[in-house]
Amino acid sequence: MTNNNIILEDLEYIYNSDINWTEFNNSTILITGANGFLPAYLVEIFLYINFKNPTSNVKVLALVRNMNNAKNRFFEYLNNKNLEFIPQNVSESIEIEKKVDYIIHAASQASPKFYGSDPVGTLSANILGTINLLNFARKQKVKSFLFFSSSEVYGEFNEGLESIDENMFGFVNPINVRSCYAESKKMGENICISYFHQFQVPTKIVRPFHTYGPKMKLDDGRVYADFVSNILNNKDLQILSDGMATRAFCYISDATVGFIKVLLSDKNGEAYNIGNTSQQYTVFELAQAIVGIYPEKKLKVNISKRQDQNYLISPVKKIIPNITKMKISLNWLPQIDVIKGFERTIDSYR
Repeated sequence: MTNNNIILEDLEYIYNSDINWTEFNNSTILITGANGFLPAYLVEIFLYINFKNPTSNVKVLALVRNMNNAKNRFFEYLNNKNLEFIPQNVSESIEIEKKVDYIIHAASQASPKFYGSDPVGTLSANILGTINLLNFARKQKVKSFLFFSSSEVYGEFNEGLESIDENMFGFVNPINVRSCYAESKKMGENICISYFHQFQVPTKIVRPFHTYGPKMKLDDGRVYADFVSNILNNKDLQILSDGMATRAFCYISDATVGFIKVLLSDKNGEAYNIGNTSQQYTVFELAQAIVGIYPEKKLKVNISKRQDQNYLISPVKKIIPNITKMKISLNWLPQIDVIKGFERTIDSYR
């Protein structure tokens, strides 16, 4: 079990939600991209079920590309008999002999720094990987298949739109290389819907908006990871844009509850927004809020121009989720605000 008190509190918070954890008793869960920021918390909560109730017998198969990274992320669980690593690229055929009950497909290069340097690798996991896993899911007759999509599928909208529900779509330019992520996530969604329609594979889709928390990679390239790194290193916060892009920020424990509720939903072929609609900030406002948590550091917020040519900036100025569907259908509403969430995140690295 983790010895990080912040993460342990998060796991207890997730466990104490209104999820019926007995649904996972005696189950095996395959999680792809398992050492990524979002899926790693899922690995930990499923192992935490066994910690809270040793008779649960929940097994986790963690599919990872890089075993060294996986061992670093899960170093506290390396002797856990309920965790098994499967080292392979999800874009290759899935040949697992064990019976699998649930599949969570979260393998993807989600950082914008990869969209310019490895667009083919970015889209491959979302398209080829999804097909490979759905073929495997069909053979296994899984209870549920959860695909991690993204808020990027919505594209660009005219200014003035307050929030986006699951049926609203804007413009994505397919000949812009940055679209490798958004377009392949959209295709991944349609692949899921097609397998549900034609083969009755019980697929569900989540579209996470900006999610942050402990163990996110601080060299990820995304602005809120940069801010956390700056605070930890007692450096002024640097904004490498005009700072006016508006986003909704959701803490990882709230998001994880949402992901699992969708996984257990009895409605297949559906997509759900996962984000904290009450926590809207421009990038500049977020930087000021984070600096304000630690006034004793006397840090400033600076605006400058990005030098990294591989980091392709999103053209979307504002994107806020409408989470009415999650609230009404699955009784999900995030509770943790940005100040508390970033304070917990920063404390976790200490």
